[in-house]
This record gives sequence, structure tokens and C-alpha cells, in this order.
Amino acid sequence: MGSAFGRFCMQFFCCCCVTDEEDDDEKEPDPLEFFNREVQKRRDEETNLWSTPGDPSHSERDDDRTLYTLIQARNKTRMGSTGYRRLSVDIEAMRDTRREVRDKWKTILENLGFMAEADSLLNVSAGASQDRMRDAAAARAMLNLLHTETSIFNSSKNPPPERYLFILDRLIYLDIAEDFVAKAKRFYPPKDSDDSDEDPMGLGINLPLLLARVEAMNGVPDDDDDDDEEKSKNT
Repeated sequence: MGSAFGRFCMQFFCCCCVTDEEDDDEKEPDPLEFFNREVQKRRDEETNLWSTPGDPSHSERDDDRTLYTLIQARNKTRMGSTGYRRLSVDIEAMRDTRREVRDKWKTILENLGFMAEADSLLNVSAGASQDRMRDAAAARAMLNLLHTETSIFNSSKNPPPERYLFILDRLIYLDIAEDFVAKAKRFYPPKDSDDSDEDPMGLGINLPLLLARVEAMNGVPDDDDDDDEEKSKNT
């Protein structure tokens, strides 16, 4: 009786173990797929420098929403077509503007002696959250100060990119935030009001015009396609 019960328990628990292992195998994520997804996220962040990196929809800010709309429109456009090239120019214009701001921050950090650490300090991942900041209030105050009393951002009319809030929090932790602000005031003093009026959107490009162009392109056939159809009719 005891031996029979023992065999039953052994068979039962072994079956359970096999089932559990199979379930674990089914639930366990593919490490390669996870790695590729994380690499793509990092590449996307480094390329687009989202103003609000914690917003996966890229819709909370007008500039993020415009850039994301342009990218999505280009993904649906035939590569090499006139529309594709036009969208690429607009996308790169927005990216260049964001890289210009980042380069200003990098210049100051390097001037403060952080040549090797500048890129790491300026990297903000999509998982950044204000809940994990050490001193969000002080970082916000410094961000507003840089926004109004320097030209480190491209415009003082629109809110500064939220990504730099997290960077300032790091600088506060390193006890170099005040030195950074002082350098920013010296390197990038406020622009004259006449100069700032030249760029009403603060991005070097007209966001409403870009969005209108994308909407128009979505409803109008591509120019190259029209040319191909016209050529086929004439032959």
C-alpha cells in the first residue's frame, strides 16, 4: 500500500513538474526579442530626442505630436517618392533643432569638466518618471530659469522640453546644477525680442503648416505615382 501510494505521488508530482515547466516555457519571454525591442527604443530615443520621453503616444506636446505624425506618414509613403523625400526633410529639420539644444547642454557639461560623462548625463530613457526624481521642485525651478533667462532652448514662448527636467535633477544630485545655470547664462544669453519673433513656434519650422501638409498628402496621390500614370498613358 505504501509503495503504491509512493508511486502515485511520484507520478503525480512529476506530471505537475512537467506541466509547470511547460507553462514556464510558454510564459518566459524571448530574451533576444526583448533585447531587440530595448535596442529599438533606445535608438528611437537617441534619434528623435522626444520632449516628453515618458509619453509613449508622443501626443502630450505639440512638437512631439508633429514629429511623430510626420514619421508615421513617411512610414506609409513609398520610399524614394517625392512625398517621402519631402517628409524626410521636415523630419530631419525637427531632429536637427532638438540636436542643437542637446549640443548646447553638452558644451556646458564638457566645459564643467564632464567630457566623458556628458553623453550619459544627457541620456533620458522612455521609462523616466518624475516619481523617481530626487528633487523635482528644484529641478523645475531651474528649468524655468533656463527657459526665461537664457537662449539654451530655441524659444521662450513654448514650454521647455520635459526631458531636461530629469537631466537637471541629476545635476542637482551631483551638486553642479548652479554652476551649469551660471555657465548657460554666460554662454547663451537671452535673445532680443526681435530675434525671437522670427521663430513663432520655437522650432525653426511651422508646426501647423507641417501638420496641414501631412493631412493633405494623406488625401492626395503621390506626385511620382501621377507622373508614372501619365507616362503610361502616353506610351
